[in-house]
Amino acid sequence: MGFKCGIVGLPNVGKSTLFNALTRTAAAQAANFPFCTIEPNVGEVAVPDERLFRISEIAKSKEVIPTRLTFVDIAGLVKGASRGEGLGNQFLANIREVDAIAHVLRCFEDPDVTHVEGRVDPVADAEIIETELMLADLESVERRLNNLARKIRGGDKEAAQQDRLLRLAKVALDEGRPARTVEIAEDDEKAWTGLQLLTAKPVLYVCNVDEADAATGNEASRRVEAMAAEQGAAAVTISAAIEAEIAQLEDAERAEFLADLGLEEPGLDRMIRAGYALLGLRTYFTAGPKETRAWTIPAGALAPQAAGVIHGDFERGFIRAETVAYDDYVALGGEQAAKEAGRMRVEGKAYEVADGDVLHFLFNA
Repeated sequence: MGFKCGIVGLPNVGKSTLFNALTRTAAAQAANFPFCTIEPNVGEVAVPDERLFRISEIAKSKEVIPTRLTFVDIAGLVKGASRGEGLGNQFLANIREVDAIAHVLRCFEDPDVTHVEGRVDPVADAEIIETELMLADLESVERRLNNLARKIRGGDKEAAQQDRLLRLAKVALDEGRPARTVEIAEDDEKAWTGLQLLTAKPVLYVCNVDEADAATGNEASRRVEAMAAEQGAAAVTISAAIEAEIAQLEDAERAEFLADLGLEEPGLDRMIRAGYALLGLRTYFTAGPKETRAWTIPAGALAPQAAGVIHGDFERGFIRAETVAYDDYVALGGEQAAKEAGRMRVEGKAYEVADGDVLHFLFNA
């Protein structure tokens, strides 16, 4: 399990350049004109995690398999998209299918790259897209409320729950607030997610700066960071131009290139960590002579659920999990040494898997 992140933004903010860099492909045509991305391009990248390689070295694994992250480059949106302007209808349909939104904002000045609104103002750009998504959600909510009336009269409990949740969303949207600001009870979370409201999806703001500001950001990116903090959203600063250059370099050259720019790591790494935190995701590992592998689970997942990510039979026939914390695994030199030192634990169905756990599952076939 990874997650699917939709890259959105106004035309000409660097979405496709960033997508190409992140996926190291030329699948998306990057060009200086609106709507150069007509169909949503999909690319998968390995999630970088140094722990995976440390564990594989100790386990002497033949193969290392990281977890994967899917990026979807979605056609540029313009004002009026909720009414079908530009490629609005397609944009809205594509965005419903992703787990989170990476909203790319232009935080650089360049007279050679046109801006669809005729100015560079990332906060205003963010407001344009947020407004269009809220308008689309409001229309959807009102339509669905009308359609649910008959089912509710017939005593349909699921319809009654949907009606209640949609009305909560409508209150927020009428007040100019996105649906993600609505507090939802734990028992309602599955039904709430099923509504697929555009503004209920978590947002990661990606500040696209020029190369000179990649390490420190600039005034525009700081305004975005302040906006994100107010919203409880996340923000990262990246130079899509630098990421495009990094994508073409070998590992040794990449490290030197980053050091020269005052950067410790590629923007991809920061985006993934921010995205994981935003969605509350965790990583656990399995290790052995054949392979060391990373697996992604939601925070709070219990051991049987974590086992089910590998195979449904592991969850259905779960007996117990043998687990070693990552720090103990590395410090002691592997599973057997951790066991001899009394640092391997046997956990049952109620165990909440911790980030970095090295796990071995026992189950009935």
